[in-house]
Amino acid sequence: MSTTKKLIAIHFFTLLTFICNAQNGVTIYDSILSGGLQRKYRLYVPNSYNASNPAPLVFNLHGYNSNSSQQLGYTNFLPIADTAKFLVVHPDGTFSNGSQYWNAGFGGTVNDVQFISNLLDSIKATYNIDLNSVYSCGMSNGGIMSYYLACNLSNRIAAIASVTGDMLNSWYASVPNPPRPFPVMEIHGTADGTVPYLGNANFAHIDSVVKKWRKYNNCTPTAIITNVPDINTSDGCTAVNYRYANGTNGAEVELYKINGGSHSWPGAFPFIANTNEDFKASVEIWRFFRKYKLNQFIANVGVKKESADQKITVYPNPASSVLNFGFDTNSGLTLHITDITGKIIIQQELGNTLDVSSLKTGVYFISIVGNDHVHHSKFIKL
Repeated sequence: MSTTKKLIAIHFFTLLTFICNAQNGVTIYDSILSGGLQRKYRLYVPNSYNASNPAPLVFNLHGYNSNSSQQLGYTNFLPIADTAKFLVVHPDGTFSNGSQYWNAGFGGTVNDVQFISNLLDSIKATYNIDLNSVYSCGMSNGGIMSYYLACNLSNRIAAIASVTGDMLNSWYASVPNPPRPFPVMEIHGTADGTVPYLGNANFAHIDSVVKKWRKYNNCTPTAIITNVPDINTSDGCTAVNYRYANGTNGAEVELYKINGGSHSWPGAFPFIANTNEDFKASVEIWRFFRKYKLNQFIANVGVKKESADQKITVYPNPASSVLNFGFDTNSGLTLHITDITGKIIIQQELGNTLDVSSLKTGVYFISIVGNDHVHHSKFIKL
């Protein structure tokens, strides 16, 4: 196990079981196949979700040696999701020497960027997700992974927020490299003993990370500084917000600097000493996210949009032997069909018909990909 991964270990309490009622919605414990591995996740769907309206999706990534259940309970995004009508997915990382983590450039063989992308596809196939409103945040290693997604999955993630996370020195110097402006929020305590604010041999200085993204987004060099009211004088710390505005296409950078704050999530119940209780990190993260849509930056990104001009129909549904496709033109269209585990069953050029008689009975997900758009649907094989 690397020294870097040991440094970002953190333990939380255990919460939730497989499928349980939570707040005003339901938490679903499920898995998909990605990179040859069965990957687990917890998806919270609020009762306010309406399948007729595209909903935002927030990835909430756990810290090193933690898990999706602990992250779900600790960060408490669920009441916010209920009100704001977005879905929250809490994925699980993979294990290395008995500890669960995210491979954010640590040199392992697991491709967690691919997993996040595959998971987004899987959720989109079942729920009406607004692909312009997909975000990632995380605690510690989950915050590091969110930065890694900003650099490696910028065509799908609109903005990120990191709590007690950072950028690794091993890839800090060569990034950010997304081909468009990227909004970033960092929330970090100056007394963080796990991921030090001032950086070390493994982690970059937090002020340097903020400056890097501020310059990358062409934000105003001078921050708008707001002191967070010290409403809890017994938490041992205070908070200051630094907002760098006027970035390209509206992309801003924000820092919550927690003076005296520990390696903890502000607003969470203070099992960890010096957890800031003057504001709730989850509330501020959503306040930051909701300002951004991926199509603000789409002119600089080869992102695939939901097709509006290309009319595609799939019938009959359910189907027993032959699936028919109707479209304006099939020029440059590729058909992808996956099963409920995320395994690709069929991948070929789109035609007018497809023989599905050999497929097993069940639900299958369809993606029809063009040069600048993608069409998602699903069908039932009888």
